[in-house]
Amino acid sequence: MSTEAGTATGRQEVGWRDPKRYLWLWGLFAPTGLFIIGLPLIRGLNELGLHTLAEVPFWLGPILIYLVIPAADLLFGPDGSNPPDEVMEYLENDKYYRYLTYLYLPFQYASLVMACYLITADDLSWLGIDGGLNVVDKIGLALTIGMVGGIGINTAHELGHKKVHMERWLSRIALAQTCYGHFYIEHNRGHHVRVATPEDPASSRVGETFWAFWPRTVWGSLRSAWGLERTRLARLGHKPWTLHNDVLSAWLMSLVLYAALVAGFGIEVLPYLVLQAIVGFSLLEAVNYLEHYGLLRQRTARGRYERPTPRHSWNSDHIVTNIFLYHLQRHSDHHAYPTRRYQTLRSWDGAPNLPSGYASMIMLAYVPPLWRRVMDKRVLAHYDGDITLANVQPSKRDEVLARYAPA
Repeated sequence: MSTEAGTATGRQEVGWRDPKRYLWLWGLFAPTGLFIIGLPLIRGLNELGLHTLAEVPFWLGPILIYLVIPAADLLFGPDGSNPPDEVMEYLENDKYYRYLTYLYLPFQYASLVMACYLITADDLSWLGIDGGLNVVDKIGLALTIGMVGGIGINTAHELGHKKVHMERWLSRIALAQTCYGHFYIEHNRGHHVRVATPEDPASSRVGETFWAFWPRTVWGSLRSAWGLERTRLARLGHKPWTLHNDVLSAWLMSLVLYAALVAGFGIEVLPYLVLQAIVGFSLLEAVNYLEHYGLLRQRTARGRYERPTPRHSWNSDHIVTNIFLYHLQRHSDHHAYPTRRYQTLRSWDGAPNLPSGYASMIMLAYVPPLWRRVMDKRVLAHYDGDITLANVQPSKRDEVLARYAPA
């Protein structure tokens, strides 16, 4: 019996089928929303004479991320379903799931090109717009496309962990829009090694606001990626300033992309390309901020960090964000099995859980007093009241210990 037939038989024997199999199609809404909702809605509202209201769809990205998905998470609640062991091999080998991630990329870049056209066009009468877009609409569109690129980084994350060479290349292509190609290097070879330690630029600390974390992780991740590549190339007898350096080749991909867009649409598009790139990678870093806040791997008797366990990642199992982010919220399972495909990731009972989905928690992270009110007590409870076991921001250590140390 073939492996495929055997695993299919195993699936039938347990009577299980993926309840989210066709819900995963919603993951393609982000890169296609401009075409299937945004543009038709703009045209329709303009036809009705509702010109001010017709400007709202240009802000579809922020509306989706900050309003629709958080509300849907509250409405539909946690997922609660894990695939049984008997179907894991079948799910891993079902190419339907990987094709969905492949499809994200052409839609991602079609949206980017359409946005560049809309931003620079002088005549948009086919949308019912007199002349071109105003600056506010252009900014809204740049934010929307930046968020498509930000979710594209998550798609790149899914593809970049795989052993298939083509998928790793697709990962790098997905990252070119946001100029964050070094993420491919730092995340796989840096973050997964140093996660939940003070040495990891992508692990946030108790007392560290998102706004303090952002420059530390952006610069720290880039510096780490460069260092990892320099070390790798030195072993091969190469200097770092070569196209064999994956950081430089990633920058070159972004440079070629941006040069082509500027050549095609004019220099006017460049500030909006920069804006959407910052929005895109900032959305990623907001997610990074959530995933390991305050969690710390302890030193062993030999002075080395303990192995990562489910206790070192904040999870959330809200179904709507799960679908849009390819189970990224099942983060403990991802760190335990980095090459495991998204459809097979499972929710761990022993992992600490966020009170809501990632989309809701991102908004909370933007407001440090609210974030700390919600999350610091959870970190404290996770360590049974001993805040000294947590990953604490060095500059805030005295304040944190004074506030949370047992009497």
